[in-house]
Amino acid sequence: MENIIQMLLEGTTLWIPRVGGAVLIFVAFFIISKIIKNAITKGSERLKLNSNLTSLFVRISSVTLLIFGFVSALGTLGINVSALVAGLGLTGFALGFALKDTISNLLSGVLILLYKPFKIGNTIKIAGYQGDVVSIDLRYTELNSDGNKILIPNSKLFTDPITVLQLED
Repeated sequence: MENIIQMLLEGTTLWIPRVGGAVLIFVAFFIISKIIKNAITKGSERLKLNSNLTSLFVRISSVTLLIFGFVSALGTLGINVSALVAGLGLTGFALGFALKDTISNLLSGVLILLYKPFKIGNTIKIAGYQGDVVSIDLRYTELNSDGNKILIPNSKLFTDPITVLQLED
């Protein structure tokens, strides 16, 4: 009985520093993600970036840092993370392939918001559709044509020729 208690105590004294280190690493990554979130938000306000872009950048940076923190914490606990990292890579590849069109629209939306080939209030014509630009989101651009709402995927706006018929200042 004493041997069992002694083995448990020895095992506990070995794991306490590892668990403490893992928690500290994860908390450090969490704090860093909050600092970067604030820096991105303040920088985008100064640069007057679109709020959708800011939100996207904040989410991507936060999730990436938290995943790195989690994997680093598991490594500190002595867990072999190479299989986990390989699994995350394969999952990312599969998701990227499955969400190809959505990702294309998202990245096209980011580029449209950055380069601003047209603005809200402009009248544009693309692929047989014509209307006033009502909103530009990350996935779709909304046009109003004679009271009809037209949603055009941003990948189409980024790849097809656009005619800007009326410029609003």
